[in-house]
Amino acid sequence: MQDLVGKRRPRGQSRLNPLLATHFVVSGRVQGVGFRPFVYRLAQRLGLNGWVQNRLGQVDIHVEGTAQHLVAFATALLDEAPPLSQPHILRQTPTPATGVSGFTVRPSLGDAQPDIHVPPDYFTCDACLAELFDPQDRRYRYPFINCTQCGPRYTLIEHLPYDRAATSMRHFVLCAACRAEYDNPLDRRFHAEPLACPQCGPQCLFKNDGGTLTGEAALAAAVTALRAGQIVAVKGVGGYHLLCDAGSKAAVLRLRDRKARPHKPLAVMFPDLASVRRAAVLSDDEAVFLSSPSRPILVLKQRADSPLAPQLAPGLTEIGAMLPYSPLHHLLLTDFAAPLVTTSANLSGEPVLTDNAEVETRLAGVADAFLHHDRPIVRPADDSVFRVSAGVARPLRLGRGMAPLEMTLPFALETPVLAVGGHTKNTIALAWERRVVVSPHIGDLGSLRSMAVFEQVIGDLQKLYNVTATRVVCDAHGGYASTRWARASGLTLNTVFHHRAHASALAGEYPDIDNWLVFTWDGVGYGEDGTMWGGETLFGGPGKWVRVASMRPFHVPGGDAVGREPWRAAAALAWETGVKWMDLPADTELTHAAWQRRINTQQTSSVGRLFDAAAAFTGLIHHASFEGQGPMWLEAACCNDTCDAIILPLNRDKQGVWRTDWAPLVTMLTDTARSISQRADLFHTSLAHALLAQVRAVQATHPVQCIGLAGGVFQNRRLTEQVVNLLTSAGLQVRLTQNLPVNDGGISFGQIIETGYRHD
Repeated sequence: MQDLVGKRRPRGQSRLNPLLATHFVVSGRVQGVGFRPFVYRLAQRLGLNGWVQNRLGQVDIHVEGTAQHLVAFATALLDEAPPLSQPHILRQTPTPATGVSGFTVRPSLGDAQPDIHVPPDYFTCDACLAELFDPQDRRYRYPFINCTQCGPRYTLIEHLPYDRAATSMRHFVLCAACRAEYDNPLDRRFHAEPLACPQCGPQCLFKNDGGTLTGEAALAAAVTALRAGQIVAVKGVGGYHLLCDAGSKAAVLRLRDRKARPHKPLAVMFPDLASVRRAAVLSDDEAVFLSSPSRPILVLKQRADSPLAPQLAPGLTEIGAMLPYSPLHHLLLTDFAAPLVTTSANLSGEPVLTDNAEVETRLAGVADAFLHHDRPIVRPADDSVFRVSAGVARPLRLGRGMAPLEMTLPFALETPVLAVGGHTKNTIALAWERRVVVSPHIGDLGSLRSMAVFEQVIGDLQKLYNVTATRVVCDAHGGYASTRWARASGLTLNTVFHHRAHASALAGEYPDIDNWLVFTWDGVGYGEDGTMWGGETLFGGPGKWVRVASMRPFHVPGGDAVGREPWRAAAALAWETGVKWMDLPADTELTHAAWQRRINTQQTSSVGRLFDAAAAFTGLIHHASFEGQGPMWLEAACCNDTCDAIILPLNRDKQGVWRTDWAPLVTMLTDTARSISQRADLFHTSLAHALLAQVRAVQATHPVQCIGLAGGVFQNRRLTEQVVNLLTSAGLQVRLTQNLPVNDGGISFGQIIETGYRHD
């Protein structure tokens, strides 16, 4: 009896090779990544009979054949799986053979208990790119080409199971040629749900004051507008971008003026790696990361001879670089043949805009033209942003290509829990059993649109994963919009203090470590004593954190205004210490009088506010146009990695908490005989040594196993790498988050971890 690879096997089986059968249940990322076509081809290659079927988030496989071929199938199922998939064999069960003939792909089931994994949006694969630029291919220059190994997922899925009818592509009826590919198990577009071509799929529409154009003419008009120095709003995968010539000073200044964004750095999309290398220093590892399927923005050191307009990132020495990820971006960048500013089309802090009509209304005074398409975006997904720190690319923002981020919990939950994060850089997290999913970046919850997207994502994640939360966890700050929403939700409520959530987010990534000493340094968060914390050192672990060290507290005038006006932090430190600051803004007498009487002031121990003050003292900035501007400019001003540190006094307060006194820094920072760079260097180095001094003090009385760095201050690479070098040189273990942002983007995950370990 012949056993021909790739041919159907007969129903019978010889006695020497008895017919056996195995049923596989495969979970993990197996939806929307070409997993079923892969299983079909694998079964055909090994001459196996049976079937494969989607069952909500998992895949059921029944295969019949010889023992040898079944073993080979089980091995190849994991070893040869599609690059975008992450399969896990949940169950592998011998089962009676039925003598089924051939191998089939069965229709999806949607009525079973789910084990769902929602895929993020992906780049354009090499095979599709080759077709995109092949004049002989029927999808030549088609901006929405995709296959099972690339293209949008999260932003077009309406519900599961992941079939075309459950996506925003349901409005586009497949033509005969696309239907043949969709139905062919041997085709790489077999059940590629976003499948389309110029005859049956989405189309581009260019619109400006001169009228509208479609198809190839729309792309040509957009490129012409960009070459003329105009600003074009382009609809991408997860939302709109504002594009302009990154080499044109006039175009960049025009964009900044219209968007009222005078200083915040603008990301740049480059045609290819060669053009990135002409503008920035790019290591081999960074090049691989930039080219990965998630296509993130990566913050890179800009070259002195960069061809980019210097106005892209004033006050900084780095640039946010990205490569094209959608076919539309590939076409635009290829035709334009130079880097383009690619910044999110939104108001500051809000989620990226997604709707054609809304974009035209809200950006009427910003964009000269619009390049729309008619594929609906179900939910927004901003670009992911990473920066290499201490040798690892770490997320500053999770978005397209990286989220939803699925992780395993170190404990099992009895009931599903929703965590609603903080107020800025908001994400939400949904957890059940041993699983947790962190949403893409939503933004700052200070507008109606932000809250609308916040509520949409809460509903969408529960719908997509078929999980309904019965408990909600929020920040202890009663003024946060997320906290107000949680209290009004009607769900069982738990609150978690901000810095406990930061520490627990880190600990949740390393569940094998018990006794942590975590430095939670950030802007501000509501503290357990009713003051605004931001320089706290916590010992213990999730559910049992104890504050053992902090910074000397000080009162800042103006409440929340200090974040936008760093001079207020500097004035507070000068007034606290009695040091004369010659650059104190005029007309501050009333502010000083109010500060003396503790009117409209906040007591804080924030390291972030110390950075604000240092930026103001050095003359870099008095008024910030975006969050974190002062600290970012202060880091950029550093130039010497080996300067000496100023030793900061460390003493215990009445509650037994170690307090670092920042006062000697004020004298140094106001010393204009030193250059700005010298003062910036000393500031960073002194804080790094102060951290080490706190470690030594706490170690004397506590069994510290590992040092953790959490909170937005550790987005600062200069400080982080100095701290890591000091600690490792001292023989100490140190950890930072790797999968989650160290900033408030990780708060929702930390709230889940902290709540899961608490026993109250």
